Amino acid sequence: MSSVIASLSQRAAHCVAALWLCAPLFAQAQNVAEQFKTVCQSCHGEAGVSQTALIPSLAGQPSFYAVTQLFLFREGRRANSLMTAVAKGMSDSDLRAYSEYIGTLPPPPAQSMDGLNADRMSRGAKLAQEHRCASCHGADFSGGKQVARLATQREDYLLQTLREFQSGKRLGYTTAMNETLVGLKDDDLPDLAYYLSNAPRAK
Repeated sequence: MSSVIASLSQRAAHCVAALWLCAPLFAQAQNVAEQFKTVCQSCHGEAGVSQTALIPSLAGQPSFYAVTQLFLFREGRRANSLMTAVAKGMSDSDLRAYSEYIGTLPPPPAQSMDGLNADRMSRGAKLAQEHRCASCHGADFSGGKQVARLATQREDYLLQTLREFQSGKRLGYTTAMNETLVGLKDDDLPDLAYYLSNAPRAK
């Protein structure tokens, strides 16, 4: 356990270092791909594929969704001190440049079906159907426009996000997610997150 905490602390230190560097980076006419590596990659992973608990992968997210989230962070409408510190120094042009770059990143590769829990997948699929997840996020849960990609996203991050929407801690640019999760039990959310994250593996 102590080694896990030490590892997370080290990653947090890398994030803080990236934040310290972000202000001069925005002021320079650097290639956005290089800026992404310096500012974002230490937390969100190489090419936007997160290897860190509770940190989302950015790879595969639609650019319209990415720019909306950056805007919400910049305006203080999403609560995350690290991301708010990054986004508050961004101009509208910065938001567009970063989001457009994120939109070019290929999604994380789907893992093999080895080890999938069929019962959990079945329960999750039923919940996703009952609550019409595909109506906004797409039949393959790849998202689009202002809607997030769920497929191949980190399961722990999806579970945290579902819980925050359900409790009202997190608000989007609409209340759609908060309303969609009404009636779901907390015990349902782990299976729903498991299914959405692993759905590409089951196809």
